[in-house]
Parts: sequence; structure tokens; C-alpha cells
Amino acid sequence: MKKIVRIIAAFFVSFFLLAMFMLLALLIAAPMVNDHKAKKTADKLANLPLPDKTEYIEQAYKAGKLVGNGNGMQYFGAVLIKSELSAEELQEYYLRFATNDEECVVEPQVSAEIKIIEHEQLRFNTDILGDNYYMVYSWGDNPTIFHSFDIRGH
Repeated sequence: MKKIVRIIAAFFVSFFLLAMFMLLALLIAAPMVNDHKAKKTADKLANLPLPDKTEYIEQAYKAGKLVGNGNGMQYFGAVLIKSELSAEELQEYYLRFATNDEECVVEPQVSAEIKIIEHEQLRFNTDILGDNYYMVYSWGDNPTIFHSFDIRGH
């Protein structure tokens, strides 16, 4: 009888330790997976063909609770471009690549700081000189369990 109790106790202890290990692994993996999704959002923009008279400068990305209130992960990716085209011409060009209102948004960029991000600091590395710099940005999504286990979204 004692042997059966020991076996059952060992099973439950092993199960508990395995569950804790899996939870810890999920908590460690979640930020990496979410950062990768944000980077893919920026990479997607960087891989779009550029319009004429436009050059790619750099990209930036961030995952976390970036704007608004409440809980939830958000995935932001942006590219900085320099163009002789107007913001309206660039927006018209990039609209053909967008599948919703949160993709390929064009805004003039007057400083290195990305001001659309409210709760975190995100900057481009380039010094913005002149009025012909633009940010093209998208909000990504990650319909997996990892958004629930990343503390940055809470």
C-alpha cells in the first residue's frame, strides 16, 4: 500500500513540476515570439517596392501595450523613408498594399521619435533633417496564445 501511495505522490509531484516548467518556458518564450511578430510587421513594410523618387532609410518595431487603455498586446512596425513625393501621393501609393485601415499608413516624420506610440519610447536612429521624411507604419496581429503570456500587454 505504501508503494502505491509513493508512486501516486511521485506522479503528482512530477506532473506539477512539468506544468511549472512548461509555464515558465511559455513566460520566457512569449516576449521573444511577440517581438518577432513585430519585427515581421516592419519587415513586411521594408520589403514593399518603393515609389519613384523615394529611398528607404530604416525600420523600427515594438511589441507591447503601446496605445490606448486596458490590456492587450499590440504589434507595431514602421519604416522611415525619404521622398520627393507628398504625403498624399505616398498614401495613395501605399494604399494598394493595405488590406485594412491599420496597414501602410503614411505620416510625415519631423523628428526621430515615433509619437504614435504612447506607452513606450520608440525612435528611429536617423536624424531627421528637412520636411521630406515620412513614416509608413502598420499594426500587426498574432492570433496565438503568446499574447496572453507576455507581461508587457498587461
